[in-house]
Formats: sequence, C-alpha cells, structure tokens
Amino acid sequence: MCKRYLLYTVVMLTLKPLAVRVPAELEKEILEIIKKEKLDKATVVRNLLEAGITEWRKQTALELLSKGKATFAEAAEIAKLSLWEFADLVKQCNIEWVRFGPEEVEKEFEEASAAKRN
Repeated sequence: MCKRYLLYTVVMLTLKPLAVRVPAELEKEILEIIKKEKLDKATVVRNLLEAGITEWRKQTALELLSKGKATFAEAAEIAKLSLWEFADLVKQCNIEWVRFGPEEVEKEFEEASAAKRN
C-alpha cells in the first residue's frame, strides 16, 4: 500500500495593529461590505486598505509619468505592475507620455527591457 503525504505551506503574516477613527458614514459603508462579503471587520478593512494602496500606486505612477517626473519603467515599478500591465493601464487612461525624439524612445525602451531582465 502506498502512503501519500500532503505537504502544506503556511504563510505567516505579521499583522500589526492599526487604530483609526473614521466618520460614521464610512463605518456604515464598512458594515455594509461586512454583510455582503460575510467577512469579519478586520479582513474587510485590510482588503479595502490594500485596494486603496494599489489604486494610489497606479494613480501616482500615472501622474508622475504624465508630468515627465518618472520614466516609463520607473512608473511601472511605482505601480508595482509589469511593463506590459502598465502599458495597458497607460493606454486605458489615455496618458500621453512620449515626449522624446526617436533616439530617446529607443533608449527608454532599452532601459525598460534591461530592468525587466533584472
């Protein structure tokens, strides 16, 4: 008879307490989400914070790119997206970012490709 062993990988998260005061209307929104998602309050707030931070990263990266304060590769890194994912986001948001001549575009592409390899 053959015995099977199941191996489980457990990821231990280090969770830090965070106390925050919110307006009554925001608490009402959180309570609605708790009901709909059938999750505990801490999980809902964590998920909302994570989603908010993700969105903040994307918006910040797009803003820096559009103002010429970050290269395409730097902005993708800020957004924590792959170059292709970030390119899709830039296209969806109609962000104009190429202000270079052909040789500068080539240099930017080479830098982004090198960053992807690393």
